[in-house]
Amino acid sequence: MNTEIIPANELTHALNVLQKGGIVAFPTDTVYGLGALAFHNPAIESIYTAKDRPIEKAIPILIGDLAALDDVGMDIPNMALRFATRFWPGPLTCVVPKKPTLPPAVSATSTVAVRIPDHPDALALLRAAGPLAVTSANISGQPSPTTAQEVYRQLNGRIPLILDGGQTPGGVPSTLVDCTGDHPTILREGPISLEELIASLP
Repeated sequence: MNTEIIPANELTHALNVLQKGGIVAFPTDTVYGLGALAFHNPAIESIYTAKDRPIEKAIPILIGDLAALDDVGMDIPNMALRFATRFWPGPLTCVVPKKPTLPPAVSATSTVAVRIPDHPDALALLRAAGPLAVTSANISGQPSPTTAQEVYRQLNGRIPLILDGGQTPGGVPSTLVDCTGDHPTILREGPISLEELIASLP
């Protein structure tokens, strides 16, 4: 497979690749992500193959606006809505009950992890394509890339397209918080602390 690198604002080609079941690497506010259409099971499975990712690890969903949360989640907890209103777009991923129509490759459990990234190129792609299943654009166990060139070094020949939006500003994966219980539970520490989350609750 030939891996192409194009400017991140050239969305027409990226949308064409996604709609044909391909996967695309693109910049976010944390690291470069590798995405597929959230409701295309074979495309999501190809993310696992490209990354050598263990199949039991769920893949988060990125959305372009808060309204799209209802497309991928259901019975959204008030806690998650409060976090979303306060911290999105931004480096916070919320685990919520999963919509049954999401394909099994996204998550084998009853929940799904969702966030809105704070990056203009990512938001433009998400608003044009709809929700994407996205994980870091690296070989599993290798460093998460912060430039298109780092993605290319790891995934050249494994993916069709990289959108080059320069260096990502964050470099640290998002905070992952489970919002399905009575209290927020941090599953992965990141830029937003548990104290900040709790302070945003009534």
